[in-house]
Amino acid sequence: MTEFRHLAPRRLSQGLEQNKRIGGTEHRRIHGAFRRRRMRELLALAEQVDLRGRGGAAFPFARKVKAVVAAARRRDSQTVVLVNATEGEPASHKDKFLMEHVPHLILDGAMLAALALGAREVIIAVTDGAAPERSLRAAIAESRLGMMRVVRLPERFITGEGGALVNGVNGKQAIPPGKKVRAAESGVDGLPTLLSNAETFAQLTLLSQLGADLYAAIGTEHEPGTRLLTVWGPHGKPIVVEAPSGVPLAQVLDLCDTGVGQGVLIGGYHGTWLTPGSANRATVSREGIDRVGGALGAGIILPLDPEVCPLGEVARVATYLGGESARQCGPCRLGVPAIARSMQALASGVSASEAMAGVLQGSQVVKKRGACHHPDGSARFVTSALEVFGEDVATHLSSGTCGRKVRGLLPIAGDVPAPDRTEDSGMRLTVDWSRCAGHSLCGHLVPDLVKLDENGFPVIAGGAGGAVPTRLLADAQEAVDMCPALALRLHSTQTEAPRAARH
Repeated sequence: MTEFRHLAPRRLSQGLEQNKRIGGTEHRRIHGAFRRRRMRELLALAEQVDLRGRGGAAFPFARKVKAVVAAARRRDSQTVVLVNATEGEPASHKDKFLMEHVPHLILDGAMLAALALGAREVIIAVTDGAAPERSLRAAIAESRLGMMRVVRLPERFITGEGGALVNGVNGKQAIPPGKKVRAAESGVDGLPTLLSNAETFAQLTLLSQLGADLYAAIGTEHEPGTRLLTVWGPHGKPIVVEAPSGVPLAQVLDLCDTGVGQGVLIGGYHGTWLTPGSANRATVSREGIDRVGGALGAGIILPLDPEVCPLGEVARVATYLGGESARQCGPCRLGVPAIARSMQALASGVSASEAMAGVLQGSQVVKKRGACHHPDGSARFVTSALEVFGEDVATHLSSGTCGRKVRGLLPIAGDVPAPDRTEDSGMRLTVDWSRCAGHSLCGHLVPDLVKLDENGFPVIAGGAGGAVPTRLLADAQEAVDMCPALALRLHSTQTEAPRAARH
């Protein structure tokens, strides 16, 4: 489970002081009853605080909505709301955090937009079939939102690109279409589609419930409110942080028990590296990061430990990016892997001068020539590293190596191989019938182990309590933890001592 920290006050994370997950009833207690907004009200709110997308591009939300409205009127067609919760970037965990812990914030925001548009349906695209998706599906079941469905797509770096996302939802290969097609014009099933990131819809919920003035009471004048960040701590593990816009980056790093290291990656693997000096001057906002030569993007902040080889770490990610390409144009199919090979050679000291020239030449060749932004973003990631880690580059060019190790501190998909979880865990799941109230969440969280009868009460495999295979043990424990009535129990088949919810 991803660790969470915050710089006061809490907004998106409100209520998590006492709860692991905010269910439907608690969500209403904290944020109030759902309030439907007319289109003009919703647009006025979004424009007043200049609500921007939180997926990386920071596109004005109100402008997206207006484009969908205009396309629907022009074509006399229905509309669709599409929530991008795929988070294919391995270094980002904020949207997974929202889905797992406060899913109703996402759902309310999506429904606000859908009802204002008169949309046909709401689709939430995900790639992770684990706890975040299960929590999201449970929230949909809690809310009885019949017009909402979840679509699982392949977990790839490029899946979250807008065109790739629409292709995947439409049953095609989830890769960019090769030409610019705006979802607002032609998205799901060819209909005008409002496509935005999961955090964007969660922020829309807060904006609607608080009103523009209260929402803007914290943050900066141009970027009000809080935002979620994924900060990688000193031990190579992610920490999700909620912080007001405009706080010093150094303060966020200090909260996570780390510093600027030998450089800080901002914006993920299509982002840029900042020098320690620039990072210490930066503030956490689009404007603040832009002033020091970076882009905040989806809020990824990754300081690099001084004890590792920066070129080796960057080369490892460049190789990953080369393998994640859509392979439908020359810059993506040939250019990005070529840059990665040159970067690997530079890091290992093999013909370092030629390798350096290969990286620079390859980055220029792919510039603005790809069918999507993947080649440009990958090249930016690599070339900014060469600038920030210039002293290390010089050492590799003169000596072949800096002598430091590559520890894999920059996360890539597949870093941790999945264990064999087919065997019996030695645990079994039971129900305390004196407590069970038929909330039915367990049936949505671990459907392979718990079925629901016609009244919503659990029927556990094996009748009185079935053995839990290892592959379902984490799911079963989550069901125990999230049971509103604390009615589920895990027992060891050897000791029979019950394992209760971890509150």
